[in-house]
Amino acid sequence: MINSKTIFQVDAFADEAFKGNPAGVMILYAPLSENWMQNMAAEMNLSETAFVMPNGKGYDIRFFTPAAEIALCGHATLASAHIIYQLGLKASNEHIHFKAKGGDLIITKDNNFLTMTFPQYGFTKTEVPLSFKESVGFEPVEFYKSDYNWTVAVAENQQQVEQCQPNFEALKSNGLGHLMVTSEGNDRDVDFVVRCFVPDMGINEDPVTGSAHCALTPLWANKLNKGEMVSHQISKRGGVLKVAVTGDKVEIKGKAITVFEAQLKI
Repeated sequence: MINSKTIFQVDAFADEAFKGNPAGVMILYAPLSENWMQNMAAEMNLSETAFVMPNGKGYDIRFFTPAAEIALCGHATLASAHIIYQLGLKASNEHIHFKAKGGDLIITKDNNFLTMTFPQYGFTKTEVPLSFKESVGFEPVEFYKSDYNWTVAVAENQQQVEQCQPNFEALKSNGLGHLMVTSEGNDRDVDFVVRCFVPDMGINEDPVTGSAHCALTPLWANKLNKGEMVSHQISKRGGVLKVAVTGDKVEIKGKAITVFEAQLKI
């Protein structure tokens, strides 16, 4: 059994350090208060820190940004599964079952890739908000509302996604504080690109956002008429995700690397 005062930092959706999206991971063997977990997440100051506790058949998992708890997080799920396999808490041929507030999550290992099975998010096409261009810097060709307060803006081209410079205070005040900006990819090996801005949760730009692909995967599957795709999240750190629609679920594949583990002194 690992020391319950150990915390790990993992770069998710990356195969080398300092790429992808860093997440904190703690394996717990006794409950901690929400206030303590929130303070720890603020101390780590990463986009998400995951707290994982065995529940008999699998694990309960909770996700905290520096500012608030969220229902679902892809990269912190990937990071948590990576640590569980790394520690030998599950064999490489066993699946991991996480119970999160956002749903039941199944993770399997395939060589160096981890495959996560997530729920699909619903999305509804709506009018582009009048404030959008002023807040983000371009006029999208389509605009959608999705589950968990996400909004999705489809850009005309990748250049608009790369060059947009959102006003984060304006995003929050205009109801765009959970925003995905996406377009088809320029690279022949990439189907679509995305950037995610989440100032409502204290994250101006998330480096790589697995949970966003619960909406992006079915959206682009419909647009491109493809069941399996490659997504490139073109943040500064960047990350590549292999995604697929499987029935009413979404499969998200990625790699992860442990950067450090530390012992708490509190």
